[in-house]
Amino acid sequence: MNKPTIGFIGLGLMGAAMVGRLQDKGYELTVLGNVSRAGVEAAVARGAAEASIARDVAAASDIVMLCMGTSDQVEGRMRGPDGVIAGLKPGAVVIDFGTSLPDSTRTLGAEVAAAGGTYLDAPIGRTPMHAKDGLLNLMCSGDKPTFDRVQPVLDDLGENVFHLGALGAGHTIKLINNFFAQAVANSMAEAFAMADRTGVERQSLYDVMAAGPLKSGMMDFIKAYAIDGDPQMLAFSIRNALKDVGYYRQMAREAGAPSVMAEGAFAALNEADAQGRGEDLVPQMVDFFVGRFAG
Repeated sequence: MNKPTIGFIGLGLMGAAMVGRLQDKGYELTVLGNVSRAGVEAAVARGAAEASIARDVAAASDIVMLCMGTSDQVEGRMRGPDGVIAGLKPGAVVIDFGTSLPDSTRTLGAEVAAAGGTYLDAPIGRTPMHAKDGLLNLMCSGDKPTFDRVQPVLDDLGENVFHLGALGAGHTIKLINNFFAQAVANSMAEAFAMADRTGVERQSLYDVMAAGPLKSGMMDFIKAYAIDGDPQMLAFSIRNALKDVGYYRQMAREAGAPSVMAEGAFAALNEADAQGRGEDLVPQMVDFFVGRFAG
């Protein structure tokens, strides 16, 4: 069978890696940048077509994929006379790989359905390096027969491809996942800074914590910077972490269950961003806490 044609919007680090993987697997692509052009130019050099508006991406594609930073960006590309919805083919599938607000996802799903298509959410776990090799974790939700139809494409992108239920479930789980990740990461960053403040060695603190049930991958990501000086083990910016925790807080409020535990991580990330640290990586929150305790 012929492979479906794919439109891809948002070729940042993750999106560009996913597009490269799809090209490796022989898919015909039409691409549109969202912020940066480097990924677009690399894709075009390998044979992708470049569109100037999202409507044209949709008109050329059986499956439209979006990989952008915020719900506002997704909504901006989906709606309006130049948007994806305006150009959808009958029966087309739209997949949002970003970390978006579940209520926004469900609203867009209804609008896509009214235009004759189907909307799925499939937020991503793991890194651009995993994307290059088709080893992502994909938290997909939405219409199950449509998921089954596009799963061969998703399997080319992901090592672990989950179907999690009704539309919006993927984004809900991703926000809960990222809230927990940032609560742990910021707690560990503060722990190392408190070690400095109270005169104990960071390595000693880590050795004790890692010998018990607290040991985790996230602990080791922060340790890689706090002790070994490498922030790239968790290559996720403070600003993006702030956005995700903020979305989690909003989701919790809308569910009538305001979060208690998210407040500390949100406050720390927000303060770090206000200090101009937004483009730093999350493990560098150690430096933020060190400075805060020194001040």
